[in-house]
Amino acid sequence: MTPPGDSPARVLRVGLAQINTLVGDPAGNGRRVAAAVDEAASQGVGVLVFPELTLSGYPPEDLLLRADFLAACEQELARVAVASRAVPLVLVGLPRVGPGGLENSAAALAGGRVVACYAKQHLPNYGVFDEVRYFTAGQAPLVLALAGWRIGVTICEDLWVSDGPWLEEARAGAELLVNLSASPYQRGRPRLRDQMLGVRALDGEAYVASCNLVGGQDELVFDGTSGIYDPDGTARARAASFQEVLVVADLDPTRVGHRRRLDRRWRTGEAVPVVEVRGAPEPRPAAPAEPNVVPWLDSVSELRQALVLGLRDYVAKNGFPGVVLGLSGGIDSSVAAVLAADALGAARVHGVFLPSAITSAESREDAQQLASALGIDYREIAIAASFEAVRAALAPSFGDRPWDVAEENLQARLRGLLWMGLSNKFGWLVLVTGNKSEMATGYATLYGDMAGGLAVLKDVYKEDVYALARHMNAEQMVVPARVLEKPPSAELSPNQQDQDSLPPYPVLDPILRAYVEEDLSPEALAARGMDPAAVDLAVRLVNRSEYKRRQAPIGIRVSGRAFGRDRRMPVTGHFPRR
Repeated sequence: MTPPGDSPARVLRVGLAQINTLVGDPAGNGRRVAAAVDEAASQGVGVLVFPELTLSGYPPEDLLLRADFLAACEQELARVAVASRAVPLVLVGLPRVGPGGLENSAAALAGGRVVACYAKQHLPNYGVFDEVRYFTAGQAPLVLALAGWRIGVTICEDLWVSDGPWLEEARAGAELLVNLSASPYQRGRPRLRDQMLGVRALDGEAYVASCNLVGGQDELVFDGTSGIYDPDGTARARAASFQEVLVVADLDPTRVGHRRRLDRRWRTGEAVPVVEVRGAPEPRPAAPAEPNVVPWLDSVSELRQALVLGLRDYVAKNGFPGVVLGLSGGIDSSVAAVLAADALGAARVHGVFLPSAITSAESREDAQQLASALGIDYREIAIAASFEAVRAALAPSFGDRPWDVAEENLQARLRGLLWMGLSNKFGWLVLVTGNKSEMATGYATLYGDMAGGLAVLKDVYKEDVYALARHMNAEQMVVPARVLEKPPSAELSPNQQDQDSLPPYPVLDPILRAYVEEDLSPEALAARGMDPAAVDLAVRLVNRSEYKRRQAPIGIRVSGRAFGRDRRMPVTGHFPRR
């Protein structure tokens, strides 16, 4: 595999620094890089790869429009280059001004300096991605030469595209294709990404080493699951999901080259310039690295860990001392409380039961039992007297009109008022416990149960909330059995049940998935065998509730089409008219 004039290649140790960065903190991210470099150097790593936009954090959004922020990233790059001298080659991401404008860049660091830069060529502009707003697309591939190896560099989407720059780099002789990535989590995405990376290694007859970001950033969660793949497409090393970790693997140069010698297409890339990495220390010999391919999580465990990480990082990165949430004795608040305890520890979770005259004794018992099982703070504040005082104040205006949604929502809004009072006094973040089925259909009260700073279940359908509860109880019985058995109810009117206003959730959730996430028409939903009456009601409720979702708190994104960045519908609109 060694090109003429190059020294013979030898086993190369590659490291992937799967770190959790903070948007807007170049100096702090630089310290994270330096710590990972020290760990990698102690393990004899020759090439160390970091995630996409390491120094700025991802996604930096309109911070990229500020000259002082870009300057801070550039200044940190100079410091990181010096701090990275102990590893022969380090690849770190940052926004950098290039010849054509601002670029999403990967800087190659060696010997205390920047030896080359690669600019991302395929800028995603769909779903949660908005890179065309900020960046100019790069045009040139980058191949580095180190210790007899040729190393091609790409950034995230460049490797997803089947004929992306990775192919040109492979055909130019790159035996290792490294990829700096910030690929957000959605259900099923880690395995899909893994399959894609294996295919790229097989098609390029090269090793692939992809370092993905880990951590929560506003509504996004990055799972990491970084991996190193052999030229035959099999995983040589795969990182644990949702954890910071350094992944290390040894690459054997004899595994690359057979098909390249037989296929003329591999002789077309000689025009790609190769940057020699000079002045760097030689990769240090060390005991062989043990291959470690972390097994996959099951689907519900993966969902739970994504929600826990998103919640933990939102609280930590925004400096909240803890969280407060309403405990209703229902399934959503129960699951949200368990997630909060998982993320923060029981001492930082404060549950509040807010009974009205309508609240059942069973709800109180279930809320108390949950709080006791979790060991979280439990407090009770009755709203019956406050509710009657507000009704009395409104009586001259309401007159003899019958009880309806106005009285129901007054109770929800009194609860929101009390949660926010506790938040203001103690600094706790208010967790909203509503799920995606409710947010989709508007089965939630503005300034009531929608009041808060983070909706932990906003992108989780009701049926999946039940699946999470069963998963939690299989580990430890924390959600009372009765909570899983009783019909869901907001308890805002006597004998109220959710299905008085909504189709049953096993009927509703598949309709919402298809309508919200696949953009299928009501006619297409009916053609799938879905109940036309349920479809008509669900579509009408979704369309009428956009104004509520615009005012809802952000929530942790775990699907391919979440409300917010992913799905942008007009508030005032009449299509389809129902």
